[in-house]
Amino acid sequence: METVVSGIRSTGKLHLGNYYGAVKNFVKMQDEYKCFFFIADYHSLTTHPTPANLHDNVRSVLVEYLAAGIDPEKATIYVQSDVPEVVELYLYLNMNAYMGELERSTSFKDKVRSHPDNVNAGLLTYPVLMAADILIHKATKVPVGKDQEQHLEMSRTFGNRFNRMYGHEFFPEPYAFNFTDKLVKVPGLDGKGKMGKSEGEGNAVYLRDTPEIIRKKVMKAVSDGGPSEENQPKPEAIQNLFDLMKIVSAEDTYAHFDNLYNNCQIRYGDFKKQLAEDMIVATQPVRERISEIEANKTYLREVARYGAIKARESASKTIREVREIIGFKNF
Repeated sequence: METVVSGIRSTGKLHLGNYYGAVKNFVKMQDEYKCFFFIADYHSLTTHPTPANLHDNVRSVLVEYLAAGIDPEKATIYVQSDVPEVVELYLYLNMNAYMGELERSTSFKDKVRSHPDNVNAGLLTYPVLMAADILIHKATKVPVGKDQEQHLEMSRTFGNRFNRMYGHEFFPEPYAFNFTDKLVKVPGLDGKGKMGKSEGEGNAVYLRDTPEIIRKKVMKAVSDGGPSEENQPKPEAIQNLFDLMKIVSAEDTYAHFDNLYNNCQIRYGDFKKQLAEDMIVATQPVRERISEIEANKTYLREVARYGAIKARESASKTIREVREIIGFKNF
């Protein structure tokens, strides 16, 4: 059975982009693949969270993973920092990663531009830690979006370089994978691009958001004065809202408002109200399970403990073999 590895950074709550772009696929994958889904708390250290925030964010993502339908009996759900073997492999891979290739990483250059006061070594070697997350379980399939494909290419580079240096075909090549034919891109409410935490609170609708909060956010979403001629192309901000409706609404609802737009009859107030109500309905089952699971602290501890045991069983086997290949042996 092929191995799938993927994770989400523990920087807060999951939003619709995480849910429709990743987690819903995780739920489908767990029935057909050997899946490792982790909460990336090591990765979040690049932004220097407080100890309280770090713990709360890990707990929040764990709850939402479970509420969204990931089954700890089918898949391995674990917290990254519960598997220290990841850090050991990260060290070994760092010894064979070169400054030039890390500095050329698109995500690193973006972070340098957007956060020039926090250019830390963790950001520079972020792709190496990501590679360690994947290679520690010798995964061949990694569910990632377009923005992560360069990191995945670097994971292949580091794994293949290790194989060449030590003369072992040890690490398989991991490739991007999606359970469906088309990756779901979930746009944000700010009219610019994808939904994400880093774009501001008003850009994202979170799985935990109450119906009242969802309505307020959607009604404030960026729009324009409306079409001035029939069948004119939608500007990005409006297309984003229609793309969101395509994800959460019924086909006939989408067709109805698309027809109104094309005939210059659309009223954005009515459109947004419908979009908000459909979002509320789409997320209601998950929201209810979040409240139920969050109250069961014993269950959460057991899930985390069980996931750590399973993940370490896989990771420790890899590290034992890696240490022997490199030449670390007991006297």
